[in-house]
Amino acid sequence: MSDNLPAGARQPTESGHRIDENDARQAANWVAETLERLSHSSFRSSFTLSPHDAEYARRKGRELIDRHAHEMLAQRVGAAQPAKDGRQTPWRGHPVFTAQHATACCCRGCIEKWHHIPRGRELSAQEINQLAGLIMAWIDRDLAAHPAVTGERDGWAAPLENPKDAGVEQGGPTPQPRRRSDAAGHLERSRRHPDNRHADGASGFIQGELL
Repeated sequence: MSDNLPAGARQPTESGHRIDENDARQAANWVAETLERLSHSSFRSSFTLSPHDAEYARRKGRELIDRHAHEMLAQRVGAAQPAKDGRQTPWRGHPVFTAQHATACCCRGCIEKWHHIPRGRELSAQEINQLAGLIMAWIDRDLAAHPAVTGERDGWAAPLENPKDAGVEQGGPTPQPRRRSDAAGHLERSRRHPDNRHADGASGFIQGELL
């Protein structure tokens, strides 16, 4: 983990078969403190999982979504110079994508600003673990806030499967919200970072403005 990160950001380490309880407590405290900081950003706190992505998370289970979080972080933001950095993370289509934006793990600029990991070098395995832990904590909280099963407390329980939906896998068509038209009949611009200066044709992805 980068020395720029607070001590509480360090991931639990295993000593033999036992996880160091102090490291685990520090990591949990860092996640809680970071989620609290993010909650004061109107942009970061505006995100929530779409019904489609929440259903996918519940159907696949926490273990697989956690693996996806590690893989997506490594592939999309792990390199020293990620391809198309600042616009490599879609807004929707997978619960991890939404969580990346909500937790400022969507590009190296946002990671540097919010989590103090400098650009220009690869993320370490421990840094990826830490950011994945933050992403999963956000997904945990969002699912718990919008449970699919009444009275279910941790948010991951899925309702009984509707037979007509059986076999539908992620990657199929995702329902898209209708875009409003103004008085002149022009479609509103796609959602993007405030003060975005990139061309309209690049809409639909993070554009690299730091929030």
